Amino acid sequence: MALNIVRFIKSFFNPEKKDAKGRVSVGWLIDAPSAGLIYDPPRRVKSAALCKHAKSASRCPAVLDLEARYFEIPCPFDLHLRIAKDKEGRWCIQNMADETSGIRPGRVQQQVHLINESEWRHPDRPMLQIGAPYRFVTDDVVYLTQCDPFMDYKARGWPGMVFGGRFPAHIWPRSLMWAFEWHDLTRPLVLKRGDPWFYVYFESETPDKKVRLVQAEMTQELTRYTRQIDGVTNYVNQTYSLFERAVQERPARLLTVREQR
Repeated sequence: MALNIVRFIKSFFNPEKKDAKGRVSVGWLIDAPSAGLIYDPPRRVKSAALCKHAKSASRCPAVLDLEARYFEIPCPFDLHLRIAKDKEGRWCIQNMADETSGIRPGRVQQQVHLINESEWRHPDRPMLQIGAPYRFVTDDVVYLTQCDPFMDYKARGWPGMVFGGRFPAHIWPRSLMWAFEWHDLTRPLVLKRGDPWFYVYFESETPDKKVRLVQAEMTQELTRYTRQIDGVTNYVNQTYSLFERAVQERPARLLTVREQR
């Protein structure tokens, strides 16, 4: 069954459809009902090149090739959170930010959601989610991996780890979610606006192909298609089983590059 789905998906796309430089094109857009301006564009991971020596690690071709394949998503707001138990012994998220915080306390409750305890991977590691309304769309065969910002030193100070995932962006342009698994319950989670929040990594059918990231337009066809995808996890357990149906419903074209204004 799985093999048949893979063959069906590949037959739907033209593997020769590349740009003049042999890159695959992936579009990004913000699909937020409000306050979309707080979400900055993805940026390519690039280490600071303070050393000008020809043998510097920042000039190493292998390092440059690795960094060129990862894009970091900046954190949209400042958060200072703790995990604790309330008077009834239930886990809860505490907002530790004072009145100088840029985000209103009521908005913190709307943005940060503690996942039901029965759905945690480990009974002693609470998990929370924050909406990350980035969508990545492409008409090439491309798999997207969302992962921890492992090349950022400050993220090593978090009391847990980002809960990542991988899916085919060419047929499943879902809106992303930032999921966090809290390991050290004694330490707070501090997020700063503009710091790396998570990474996205793109794989095409040809490993040596680079990715051209462009801003995409939310067309009517893309809107109709994504609305069929959003929320399906509330009804089924194995969303991969829906891929063949998704390909049948998919418009011939998803990526429309947004014109610069």
